[in-house]
Amino acid sequence: MFQVASGAFIAYIVTFFTMPFIIRIARVNRIYDVPDARKTHADAISSLGGISIFVGLSLALLLVSDFKIDNQEFQYHLAAFFIIFIIGVIDDIFVLKAWKKVLGQMFVAAVISAKAHLLITNFHGFLGVNELTQTASYVITFFVIMLVINSFNLIDGVDGLAGSLGLFSCLGFGVFFLLNNYISYAILSLSMAGSLLAFLQFNFPPAKIFMGDSGSMLLGLVNAILVIKFSETASFTPVYAVKAAPAIGFGLLLIPLLDVLRVFIIRLSKGKSPFAPDRNHVHHLLLNKGFSSKQVTLILIFSSMVFAAVPILLNQVLDINFIVLILIGMFFSGVLFITYFLPIQKALRAIHTAPDANVKVLNMYSANKENTASNDE
Repeated sequence: MFQVASGAFIAYIVTFFTMPFIIRIARVNRIYDVPDARKTHADAISSLGGISIFVGLSLALLLVSDFKIDNQEFQYHLAAFFIIFIIGVIDDIFVLKAWKKVLGQMFVAAVISAKAHLLITNFHGFLGVNELTQTASYVITFFVIMLVINSFNLIDGVDGLAGSLGLFSCLGFGVFFLLNNYISYAILSLSMAGSLLAFLQFNFPPAKIFMGDSGSMLLGLVNAILVIKFSETASFTPVYAVKAAPAIGFGLLLIPLLDVLRVFIIRLSKGKSPFAPDRNHVHHLLLNKGFSSKQVTLILIFSSMVFAAVPILLNQVLDINFIVLILIGMFFSGVLFITYFLPIQKALRAIHTAPDANVKVLNMYSANKENTASNDE
């Protein structure tokens, strides 16, 4: 317990006290995420917050963790963190092409699966499948790592959103690992949570800094490792063994996972690259209804808590396939409600109902609406 608490504390302190220096360095060197027609922010803000997150997490792991024989995979986890962080920093400063980032993510996925040997080996009855063949295990693990990395990378479009979703999932996984004596993974989970808690004090609306790709891809990679480890161990733990481990892991990460899959399908159906920027993310749908960045973040965090609670409550009652179907149904029902039934907020409705009263006001609203796009991709 002391190790875990120390890791979280170190990560928090290091991230909190290095963040102002990163903000100042970015200001002096004019390294900004410049606002345009697709961004939610109106001011030039740095995207280098991931540097402090990485430093805080890395120092916590190196100073607190005891990588014994049963945790040799952590040397590869740390190597993967460094690689994804470097790719992200380069992209935050110079802007990489999407295919170059994907290649880097593929390399990281290969390190985790082939070198760390962190693999999904069992579906626990999902789709009628239990034990996986070795080939299927590597392929599915590779896909999951890529998916989770990109899900956090692409949902980072509203102040505080990616950090808050990541904080919630890391706390959830961290409590599980701590209770079941997976100390190294508890340290990883709660150290990441500590870094995110410090970061959110500078990122929650109105943001002073963004985590950028260096932070969002690192956050996605950490959550990919945590969800795979959780899925592989949760059914055999002494404190709270669960029948539907993959469903609970899915519930903790549901919003970023299903949102990125939904957006990728929409883009591909239009003949576009899955990484082509647009305004189809769930946070865009809420922004377009007139909610503020803070309201969007709070709504999605509350929704994430509900999605996580459902499989936990139903895990001993229903089959894993029914639980997953319920979660998917809840998510897409929510998207349909936001899109077609949720009314536009009062302030925006007033403009819509009197468009001829003041043409300048309407034009200002339209321009502002364009600015409620993603600052992530």
